Amino acid sequence: MDAILLQILNGLDKGGAYALIALGLTLAFGTLGVVNFAHGALFMLGAFCAVTFNKLLSLEQVILDPIKKTAWGTPLEIRSPYIEAWLGDFGALLVDYSVPVSILVTIPIMLLVGVIMERGLIRHFYNRPHADQILVTFGLAIVLQEIIKHYFGANPIPQTAPSIVSGSANVGLWLGLGENLVYPWWRLVYFAFSAVVIFGVFAFLKFTTFGMVVRAGMFDRQTVGLLGINIQKKFTIVFGLAAVVAGVAGAMYTPILPPDYHIGMDFLVLSFVVVVVGGMGSLGGAVTAGFLLGMLQSFSSMNEIKSIFPGIDQIIIYLVAVVILLTMPRGLMGRKGVMED
Repeated sequence: MDAILLQILNGLDKGGAYALIALGLTLAFGTLGVVNFAHGALFMLGAFCAVTFNKLLSLEQVILDPIKKTAWGTPLEIRSPYIEAWLGDFGALLVDYSVPVSILVTIPIMLLVGVIMERGLIRHFYNRPHADQILVTFGLAIVLQEIIKHYFGANPIPQTAPSIVSGSANVGLWLGLGENLVYPWWRLVYFAFSAVVIFGVFAFLKFTTFGMVVRAGMFDRQTVGLLGINIQKKFTIVFGLAAVVAGVAGAMYTPILPPDYHIGMDFLVLSFVVVVVGGMGSLGGAVTAGFLLGMLQSFSSMNEIKSIFPGIDQIIIYLVAVVILLTMPRGLMGRKGVMED
Protein backbone atom coordinates (compact mmCIF):
# COMPACT_ATOMS: atom_id res chain seq x y z
CA MET A 1 0.00 0.00 0.00
CA ASP A 2 2.85 2.39 0.83
CA ALA A 3 4.46 1.71 -2.56
CA ILE A 4 1.19 2.33 -4.39
CA LEU A 5 0.52 5.60 -2.57
CA LEU A 6 4.08 6.71 -3.26
CA GLN A 7 3.64 6.11 -6.98
CA ILE A 8 0.33 7.99 -6.92
CA LEU A 9 2.09 10.97 -5.36
CA ASN A 10 4.87 10.70 -7.95
CA GLY A 11 2.26 10.57 -10.69
CA LEU A 12 0.48 13.67 -9.40
CA ASP A 13 3.80 15.48 -9.21
CA LYS A 14 4.83 14.60 -12.77
CA GLY A 15 1.31 15.04 -14.05
CA GLY A 16 1.18 18.56 -12.63
CA ALA A 17 4.29 19.55 -14.59
CA TYR A 18 3.05 17.88 -17.80
CA ALA A 19 -0.40 19.44 -17.43
CA LEU A 20 0.95 22.96 -16.87
CA ILE A 21 3.20 22.86 -19.93
CA ALA A 22 0.54 21.23 -22.09
CA LEU A 23 -2.06 23.74 -20.88
CA GLY A 24 0.04 26.68 -22.06
CA LEU A 25 0.78 24.94 -25.34
CA THR A 26 -2.91 24.25 -25.91
CA LEU A 27 -3.84 27.85 -25.08
CA ALA A 28 -1.56 29.06 -27.87
CA PHE A 29 -2.80 26.48 -30.37
CA GLY A 30 -6.46 26.84 -29.46
CA THR A 31 -6.47 30.62 -29.86
CA LEU A 32 -4.00 31.24 -32.67
CA GLY A 33 -3.91 27.87 -34.41
CA VAL A 34 -0.11 27.92 -34.18
CA VAL A 35 1.90 24.82 -33.34
CA ASN A 36 4.52 26.38 -31.05
CA PHE A 37 7.62 24.17 -30.82
CA ALA A 38 9.31 26.91 -28.77
CA HIS A 39 6.98 26.31 -25.84
CA GLY A 40 9.50 24.07 -24.09
CA ALA A 41 12.00 26.93 -24.36
CA LEU A 42 9.53 29.11 -22.45
CA PHE A 43 9.57 26.53 -19.64
CA MET A 44 13.37 26.74 -19.71
CA LEU A 45 13.35 30.57 -19.63
CA GLY A 46 11.07 30.50 -16.59
CA ALA A 47 13.47 28.13 -14.85
CA PHE A 48 16.40 30.44 -15.55
CA CYS A 49 14.42 33.43 -14.33
CA ALA A 50 14.45 31.68 -10.95
CA VAL A 51 18.17 30.90 -11.32
CA THR A 52 19.01 34.51 -12.19
CA PHE A 53 16.90 35.88 -9.36
CA ASN A 54 18.66 33.58 -6.90
CA LYS A 55 22.08 34.64 -8.21
CA LEU A 56 21.19 38.32 -7.81
CA LEU A 57 19.98 37.80 -4.26
CA SER A 58 23.10 35.79 -3.45
CA LEU A 59 25.60 38.44 -4.56
CA GLU A 60 28.06 38.73 -1.69
CA GLN A 61 30.05 41.50 -0.12
CA VAL A 62 33.50 40.65 1.27
CA ILE A 63 34.73 42.21 4.52
CA LEU A 64 38.20 41.59 5.98
CA ASP A 65 38.16 40.76 9.68
CA PRO A 66 40.78 42.99 11.38
CA ILE A 67 41.34 40.49 14.18
CA LYS A 68 40.91 36.94 12.90
CA LYS A 69 43.56 35.49 10.61
CA THR A 70 43.68 32.58 8.20
CA ALA A 71 46.25 29.78 8.48
CA TRP A 72 48.48 31.79 6.13
CA GLY A 73 48.35 34.89 8.34
CA THR A 74 46.15 36.93 6.03
CA PRO A 75 42.97 38.67 7.27
CA LEU A 76 39.95 36.35 7.35
CA GLU A 77 37.32 37.11 4.70
CA ILE A 78 33.74 37.41 5.90
CA ARG A 79 31.21 36.91 3.10
CA SER A 80 27.53 37.77 3.34
CA PRO A 81 24.86 38.56 0.73
CA TYR A 82 24.31 42.26 0.10
CA ILE A 83 20.57 41.75 0.57
CA GLU A 84 21.16 40.53 4.13
CA ALA A 85 23.42 43.47 4.91
CA TRP A 86 20.77 45.89 3.65
CA LEU A 87 17.59 44.26 4.94
CA GLY A 88 18.80 42.08 7.80
CA ASP A 89 16.60 39.09 8.64
CA PHE A 90 14.13 39.99 5.90
CA GLY A 91 16.97 39.81 3.37
CA ALA A 92 17.94 36.38 4.66
CA LEU A 93 14.30 35.31 4.30
CA LEU A 94 14.25 36.52 0.67
CA VAL A 95 17.34 34.45 -0.11
CA ASP A 96 15.77 31.39 1.50
CA TYR A 97 12.49 31.86 -0.40
CA SER A 98 14.13 32.90 -3.67
CA VAL A 99 12.36 30.24 -5.77
CA PRO A 100 8.72 31.07 -4.88
CA VAL A 101 9.48 34.82 -4.72
CA SER A 102 11.03 34.63 -8.20
CA ILE A 103 7.51 34.10 -9.56
CA LEU A 104 6.89 37.82 -9.00
CA VAL A 105 9.71 38.50 -11.45
CA THR A 106 8.98 35.59 -13.78
CA ILE A 107 5.38 36.60 -14.53
CA PRO A 108 6.06 40.05 -16.08
CA ILE A 109 9.19 38.80 -17.87
CA MET A 110 7.41 35.83 -19.44
CA LEU A 111 4.39 37.95 -20.34
CA LEU A 112 6.70 40.36 -22.17
CA VAL A 113 8.55 37.50 -23.87
CA GLY A 114 5.26 35.96 -25.00
CA VAL A 115 3.89 39.21 -26.41
CA ILE A 116 7.16 39.98 -28.23
CA MET A 117 7.28 36.45 -29.64
CA GLU A 118 3.69 36.64 -30.88
CA ARG A 119 3.97 40.15 -32.33
CA GLY A 120 7.46 39.76 -33.76
CA LEU A 121 7.31 36.24 -35.17
CA ILE A 122 4.21 34.13 -34.65
CA ARG A 123 1.72 36.51 -36.30
CA HIS A 124 3.58 36.18 -39.62
CA PHE A 125 2.81 32.44 -39.68
CA TYR A 126 -0.90 32.38 -38.84
CA ASN A 127 -1.92 31.38 -42.35
CA ARG A 128 1.12 29.29 -43.14
CA PRO A 129 1.16 25.46 -43.07
CA HIS A 130 1.76 23.82 -39.70
CA ALA A 131 5.06 22.46 -41.00
CA ASP A 132 6.32 26.05 -41.44
CA GLN A 133 5.18 26.94 -37.93
CA ILE A 134 6.98 23.93 -36.47
CA LEU A 135 10.22 24.71 -38.30
CA VAL A 136 10.38 28.40 -37.34
CA THR A 137 9.40 27.88 -33.69
CA PHE A 138 11.78 24.93 -33.36
CA GLY A 139 14.54 27.13 -34.74
CA LEU A 140 13.65 29.81 -32.19
CA ALA A 141 13.83 27.21 -29.41
CA ILE A 142 17.34 26.22 -30.49
CA VAL A 143 18.43 29.88 -30.53
CA LEU A 144 17.05 30.45 -27.03
CA GLN A 145 18.69 27.36 -25.58
CA GLU A 146 22.06 28.30 -27.10
CA ILE A 147 21.77 31.76 -25.55
CA ILE A 148 21.12 30.16 -22.16
CA LYS A 149 24.04 27.78 -22.69
CA HIS A 150 26.35 30.70 -23.51
CA TYR A 151 25.51 32.70 -20.38
CA PHE A 152 24.86 29.91 -17.85
CA GLY A 153 26.99 27.06 -19.15
CA ALA A 154 26.03 23.49 -19.97
CA ASN A 155 25.90 22.06 -16.45
CA PRO A 156 22.69 21.86 -14.37
CA ILE A 157 22.36 24.58 -11.73
CA PRO A 158 20.83 23.25 -8.48
CA GLN A 159 18.26 25.40 -6.70
CA THR A 160 17.16 24.89 -3.12
CA ALA A 161 13.61 24.91 -1.81
CA PRO A 162 12.80 27.11 1.20
CA SER A 163 14.18 25.54 4.36
CA ILE A 164 10.69 25.16 5.85
CA VAL A 165 9.78 22.72 3.04
CA SER A 166 13.22 21.29 2.30
CA GLY A 167 12.60 17.98 4.07
CA SER A 168 9.98 15.28 3.68
CA ALA A 169 6.40 15.16 4.88
CA ASN A 170 5.13 12.16 6.81
CA VAL A 171 2.23 11.43 4.48
CA GLY A 172 1.69 7.99 5.99
CA LEU A 173 1.00 9.52 9.39
CA TRP A 174 -1.57 11.88 7.85
CA LEU A 175 -3.38 8.93 6.30
CA GLY A 176 -3.10 6.69 9.33
CA LEU A 177 -0.75 4.26 7.59
CA GLY A 178 2.22 4.55 9.91
CA GLU A 179 5.42 6.53 9.68
CA ASN A 180 7.10 4.69 6.77
CA LEU A 181 5.52 6.68 3.93
CA VAL A 182 7.35 10.00 3.50
CA TYR A 183 7.39 12.32 0.50
CA PRO A 184 9.37 15.50 -0.30
CA TRP A 185 7.55 18.61 0.84
CA TRP A 186 8.44 20.61 -2.27
CA ARG A 187 6.90 18.05 -4.59
CA LEU A 188 3.65 18.35 -2.64
CA VAL A 189 3.94 22.14 -2.88
CA TYR A 190 4.48 21.87 -6.64
CA PHE A 191 1.39 19.73 -7.10
CA ALA A 192 -0.70 22.20 -5.08
CA PHE A 193 0.79 25.08 -7.09
CA SER A 194 -0.02 23.41 -10.42
CA ALA A 195 -3.59 22.74 -9.28
CA VAL A 196 -4.03 26.42 -8.33
CA VAL A 197 -2.64 27.62 -11.68
CA ILE A 198 -4.80 25.21 -13.68
CA PHE A 199 -7.91 26.23 -11.73
CA GLY A 200 -7.01 29.90 -12.18
CA VAL A 201 -6.63 29.59 -15.96
CA PHE A 202 -9.94 27.75 -16.34
CA ALA A 203 -11.73 30.22 -14.05
CA PHE A 204 -10.26 33.14 -16.00
CA LEU A 205 -11.46 31.75 -19.33
CA LYS A 206 -14.89 30.70 -18.05
CA PHE A 207 -15.99 33.43 -15.66
CA THR A 208 -14.48 36.66 -17.00
CA THR A 209 -15.72 38.71 -19.95
CA PHE A 210 -12.26 38.61 -21.47
CA GLY A 211 -12.21 34.83 -21.20
CA MET A 212 -15.66 34.46 -22.75
CA VAL A 213 -14.64 36.62 -25.72
CA VAL A 214 -11.49 34.55 -26.17
CA ARG A 215 -13.45 31.28 -26.07
CA ALA A 216 -15.88 32.65 -28.61
CA GLY A 217 -12.99 33.72 -30.81
CA MET A 218 -11.50 30.24 -30.62
CA PHE A 219 -14.66 28.84 -32.21
CA ASP A 220 -15.45 31.66 -34.67
CA ARG A 221 -12.86 34.43 -34.93
CA GLN A 222 -14.52 36.11 -37.92
CA THR A 223 -17.92 36.55 -36.26
CA VAL A 224 -16.36 37.98 -33.11
CA GLY A 225 -14.38 40.42 -35.25
CA LEU A 226 -17.57 41.55 -37.03
CA LEU A 227 -18.98 42.51 -33.62
CA GLY A 228 -16.32 45.20 -33.36
CA ILE A 229 -14.07 43.32 -30.94
CA ASN A 230 -10.32 43.44 -31.50
CA ILE A 231 -9.95 39.71 -31.06
CA GLN A 232 -6.36 39.73 -32.32
CA LYS A 233 -5.27 41.95 -29.42
CA LYS A 234 -6.91 39.58 -26.98
CA PHE A 235 -5.25 36.60 -28.61
CA THR A 236 -1.86 38.30 -28.18
CA ILE A 237 -2.56 38.60 -24.46
CA VAL A 238 -3.57 34.93 -24.33
CA PHE A 239 -0.29 33.95 -25.99
CA GLY A 240 1.46 35.97 -23.30
CA LEU A 241 -0.61 34.13 -20.69
CA ALA A 242 0.48 30.80 -22.19
CA ALA A 243 4.10 31.91 -21.87
CA VAL A 244 3.49 32.88 -18.23
CA VAL A 245 2.01 29.45 -17.43
CA ALA A 246 5.04 27.72 -18.94
CA GLY A 247 7.43 30.13 -17.22
CA VAL A 248 6.06 29.79 -13.70
CA ALA A 249 5.91 26.01 -14.16
CA GLY A 250 9.62 26.08 -14.98
CA ALA A 251 10.54 28.43 -12.13
CA MET A 252 8.82 26.33 -9.48
CA TYR A 253 10.26 23.09 -10.89
CA THR A 254 13.90 24.10 -10.36
CA PRO A 255 14.26 22.57 -6.84
CA ILE A 256 12.94 19.26 -8.24
CA LEU A 257 15.13 19.09 -11.34
CA PRO A 258 18.22 21.36 -11.58
CA PRO A 259 17.74 23.31 -14.82
CA ASP A 260 20.15 23.25 -17.73
CA TYR A 261 19.95 24.62 -21.26
CA HIS A 262 18.35 21.39 -22.55
CA ILE A 263 15.51 21.12 -20.06
CA GLY A 264 13.07 22.80 -22.43
CA MET A 265 13.64 20.25 -25.19
CA ASP A 266 13.27 17.40 -22.72
CA PHE A 267 9.82 18.61 -21.70
CA LEU A 268 8.80 19.73 -25.20
CA VAL A 269 8.41 16.23 -26.63
CA LEU A 270 6.46 15.03 -23.59
CA SER A 271 4.20 18.09 -23.67
CA PHE A 272 3.31 17.52 -27.32
CA VAL A 273 2.51 13.88 -26.64
CA VAL A 274 0.26 15.05 -23.80
CA VAL A 275 -1.49 17.59 -26.03
CA VAL A 276 -2.05 15.07 -28.83
CA VAL A 277 -3.36 12.41 -26.44
CA GLY A 278 -5.68 14.93 -24.79
CA GLY A 279 -6.88 16.28 -28.13
CA MET A 280 -5.44 19.22 -30.04
CA GLY A 281 -7.08 22.46 -28.90
CA SER A 282 -8.78 20.92 -25.85
CA LEU A 283 -7.73 22.55 -22.57
CA GLY A 284 -9.52 19.93 -20.48
CA GLY A 285 -7.96 17.18 -22.57
CA ALA A 286 -4.46 18.59 -22.01
CA VAL A 287 -4.89 18.61 -18.23
CA THR A 288 -6.51 15.16 -18.15
CA ALA A 289 -3.85 13.62 -20.36
CA GLY A 290 -1.07 15.29 -18.35
CA PHE A 291 -2.13 13.66 -15.09
CA LEU A 292 -3.01 10.36 -16.79
CA LEU A 293 0.38 10.01 -18.46
CA GLY A 294 2.20 11.21 -15.37
CA MET A 295 0.48 8.51 -13.34
CA LEU A 296 1.24 5.80 -15.91
CA GLN A 297 4.90 6.82 -16.09
CA SER A 298 5.14 6.76 -12.31
CA PHE A 299 3.70 3.27 -11.92
CA SER A 300 5.77 1.91 -14.81
CA SER A 301 8.94 3.02 -12.99
CA MET A 302 8.32 0.55 -10.15
CA ASN A 303 11.01 -2.13 -9.91
CA GLU A 304 8.37 -4.86 -9.98
CA ILE A 305 7.15 -3.60 -13.35
CA LYS A 306 10.61 -2.93 -14.83
CA SER A 307 11.78 -6.41 -13.86
CA ILE A 308 9.09 -7.81 -16.17
CA PHE A 309 9.28 -5.12 -18.88
CA PRO A 310 12.76 -3.53 -18.80
CA GLY A 311 12.76 0.09 -19.93
CA ILE A 312 8.96 0.32 -19.94
CA ASP A 313 9.08 3.56 -17.95
CA GLN A 314 10.90 5.24 -20.85
CA ILE A 315 8.37 4.29 -23.53
CA ILE A 316 5.04 3.90 -21.69
CA ILE A 317 3.88 7.40 -22.61
CA TYR A 318 4.48 6.78 -26.31
CA LEU A 319 2.88 3.35 -26.24
CA VAL A 320 -0.26 4.79 -24.63
CA ALA A 321 -0.27 7.61 -27.20
CA VAL A 322 -0.16 5.09 -30.05
CA VAL A 323 -3.01 3.04 -28.58
CA ILE A 324 -5.21 6.07 -27.91
CA LEU A 325 -4.64 7.61 -31.34
CA LEU A 326 -5.35 4.30 -33.07
CA THR A 327 -8.67 3.96 -31.25
CA MET A 328 -9.50 7.67 -30.85
CA PRO A 329 -7.79 9.61 -33.68
CA ARG A 330 -8.76 13.01 -32.21
CA GLY A 331 -7.44 12.15 -28.74
CA LEU A 332 -9.41 11.94 -25.53
CA MET A 333 -11.29 15.22 -25.91
CA GLY A 334 -10.34 16.46 -29.37
CA ARG A 335 -12.78 18.48 -31.45
CA LYS A 336 -13.81 17.70 -35.00
CA GLY A 337 -11.97 19.71 -37.64
CA VAL A 338 -8.92 20.60 -35.55
CA MET A 339 -5.79 19.93 -37.67
CA GLU A 340 -7.86 17.79 -40.03
CA ASP A 341 -7.68 20.04 -43.07
